[in-house]
Amino acid sequence: MSYPLLYTLFCFLLLLPFSTVAQTNGTVDVGASITAGDNSTTPWLSASQDFAFGFIKLQYNNLFLLSIWYYKIPNQTIVWYANEGVPVSAGSKVGITAGKGLVLSDPQGRELWSSPPILNQVAYGSMSDTGSFVLFGGGSVKIWESFKDPTDTLLPTQIMEFDGVLFSRQSEKNFSRGRFQLRLLKDGNLVLNTRDLGTNFAYDAYYWSNTSDGVNVTNSGYRVIFNETGYIFVLTGSNQRVLLGPTTGLPSGDYYYRATLDFDGVFTLYYHPKTENADQKTWTPLWSEPDNICVDIRASEGRGACGFNSICTIDDNKRPNCSCPEGFSLLDRNDKYGDCKPNFTLSCEEDANKSSNGDLYDLSVLIDTDWPLSDYEQLNPSSEEMCRNSCLQDCFCAVAILRGDSCWKKKLPLSNGRKDIGVDGKAFMKFRTGDLPPSTTDPRFPLRDIKKNDRTLIVVGSVLLGSSVFVNVALLAAFCLGSSVIYQKKILNGRHGFGAVETNLCCFSYEELAEATDGFKEELGRGAFGIVYGGAVQMGNSRTSVAVKKLDSVVREREREKEFRTEVHVIGQTHHKNLVRLVGFCDQGEHRMLVYEFMSNGTLASFLFGETKPSWNQRSEIALGIARGLVYLHEECSTQIIHCDIKPQNILLDDYYSARIADFGLAKLLMINQSQTNTGIRGTRGYVAPEWFRNKPVTAKVDVYSFGVLLLEIITCRKNVEASEMGGDERAILTDWVCYCFLKDELHALVEDDSEALNDWRKVQRFLMVGIWCIQEDPSQRPTMRKVTQMLEGVVEVPVPPSPSQFSFATEEVLAEAVAEYVANLSSKFAQERGIFTVVVGAGSVIHTPSIKTVARISTIVQSNA
Repeated sequence: MSYPLLYTLFCFLLLLPFSTVAQTNGTVDVGASITAGDNSTTPWLSASQDFAFGFIKLQYNNLFLLSIWYYKIPNQTIVWYANEGVPVSAGSKVGITAGKGLVLSDPQGRELWSSPPILNQVAYGSMSDTGSFVLFGGGSVKIWESFKDPTDTLLPTQIMEFDGVLFSRQSEKNFSRGRFQLRLLKDGNLVLNTRDLGTNFAYDAYYWSNTSDGVNVTNSGYRVIFNETGYIFVLTGSNQRVLLGPTTGLPSGDYYYRATLDFDGVFTLYYHPKTENADQKTWTPLWSEPDNICVDIRASEGRGACGFNSICTIDDNKRPNCSCPEGFSLLDRNDKYGDCKPNFTLSCEEDANKSSNGDLYDLSVLIDTDWPLSDYEQLNPSSEEMCRNSCLQDCFCAVAILRGDSCWKKKLPLSNGRKDIGVDGKAFMKFRTGDLPPSTTDPRFPLRDIKKNDRTLIVVGSVLLGSSVFVNVALLAAFCLGSSVIYQKKILNGRHGFGAVETNLCCFSYEELAEATDGFKEELGRGAFGIVYGGAVQMGNSRTSVAVKKLDSVVREREREKEFRTEVHVIGQTHHKNLVRLVGFCDQGEHRMLVYEFMSNGTLASFLFGETKPSWNQRSEIALGIARGLVYLHEECSTQIIHCDIKPQNILLDDYYSARIADFGLAKLLMINQSQTNTGIRGTRGYVAPEWFRNKPVTAKVDVYSFGVLLLEIITCRKNVEASEMGGDERAILTDWVCYCFLKDELHALVEDDSEALNDWRKVQRFLMVGIWCIQEDPSQRPTMRKVTQMLEGVVEVPVPPSPSQFSFATEEVLAEAVAEYVANLSSKFAQERGIFTVVVGAGSVIHTPSIKTVARISTIVQSNA
């Protein structure tokens, strides 16, 4: 090697350490950016490299979270995140701009999030060694920092001022804002409380710091300080420090500290050694509040630590565990901290047809278990037998609690459930006779107390197995017979294209479903996809109410069989609390049917357009549920699903009036001419997006348009197209009326007789503006369903939508279809002679959307030649 080359290499090696320092001094220039999923770009590190700012890849769906995390710890503990915790796809980018600060954009360059508005130009950014990302203006003045906009974690040196708030995550892996809050109130108290996800309404606190001085406000707490040594305290106006965490015992040495409001509602102070070779690999809790969240949550409203109808138990680490009682199962299988639903329906009408409720129900016994806020009747004095019989004979009673000589009867839904030694009583939980308790191998379900008869069976079985050769031979024969049946079932599944590994759907024969529906006797509804029948199928050891949909319009050619199975498999893999669950299917000869869970409260159409107007709170929750379900279909499924027919008839309501989207994914199972428009269009009149009529590419934005129409219907409780008002009234078409009221600044007229909605006007106005955004004719102007959900929840500001034209696309669509329908009813000879049928249908559905004048002119010609 030549000397000049050696000299150059030596100089390069000398400069390398300085280059490394320059890259890790924490300073980030304006114009710098990081791209999610790009391995060539590195996160922005603090000078000590303790903290990093950038994208972390999540463990699911190949998504990324813009966040700050501990860089040197192997498990990459996240302490701050942007965009309300909503992850982004690969190719998304974050950069620093002079005018807006931090800006997060998607792969198409559309802005998703930015740091709060700033007054000065940004000079540079910096990832500090304390864990805060800071934007500096001229003269190194701080103009924004992540410490002032916390998420779920406080770090040493961080301060929380009045009205400061931490939000928990929704779950361990879902960083969206959850149900729990830590807030510093204006009265000086630091409190923990649950909240309503839709409205952000705060329920009663379950922890408070007692730093409010009602006599002298100046002595109340006004600041929460987490100092650099790991102590957390509330500073009062009299300069007193009220310590929250441990007074002594913080580990000495070099440790990281963090205080996090965990997804389960417990506020915890953790520590972790800084040394990389330390034996400790996880964070160790030092202090937490409350001590027992299962018991301490006493709010009269809300779900408590766990979901409705659930039971909360505290573990050795003071963390809540949630479980469903006997006869109940998770509403959302992916949320073990969520609501539990009964596997049966308490029906007073059905009970009245029985001589005794004892013929229908039995009671399981739970020790030291209670739902303290669900009472509707008390028996005092009462014996155990009286308490049990009273609940069995009462069709409203879901559980009875016996404590001492008092009996409390409770009805669904049950809230704030807990199992605790302090309850000191028995719970008699009602379940339908014949329904066996859930498998005890499932950690979600608690072991039920073994009854006397159960013990007897166990003892007798043990004796027989230990002493009788005949019984052992008989059991062996039964085992062989059972194996044969299972084998035959596998063959049946294989014949229909579904192996046991591929899907958990039940494969029914036509004969089974004919028997389950009593010969397809009870019709629940019908539509473009076929007729729906009510019935009950055998699922394990119990019968479950179901809705069976006969897909008469499915293509039956041999080449489409594989596609049918593929689509059913995709639908069967969906799991979301706002989707109707597919239980099974039938694919036998020409018979193709889908079996869904039964929704007891029918369609949104009958609920919304009935004689009695539903409450505004119910309607707004239903709208949010539909939006969340569509987000799941569009973005969170392994395969994107575009519904193509969102309307009130395709939204079902469960026992709790929660919205469930039905018929999703079925559009691909239909022939091209089997939709309700009798053209190549998918959907229903009044809900169809303009691009269907204009030969433009169809994307998930067609569902956004349909949701916008549906949202306006939910707000106003009236149908989009009122046949009774087609005489020229501007109210005839709802979307036109909304746009008219928007232009005239008369939105109050849309809910003028709804006092509950008027009292919540800001939310109503927000929903109306979101609806107008959704029905924009240009698909690019419509927001995604995720953005729609964020705007409805109030976590993202709703900008003023563009001013719509006097007559929207909906008017043209309705008139064009009305003329086409009129002409179609004429004789085919007349239509062929005039050529009108081709012109109108072509104009209304394939070639282009005609103007109002064109449609009116065609209508006049048709009528004059009739």
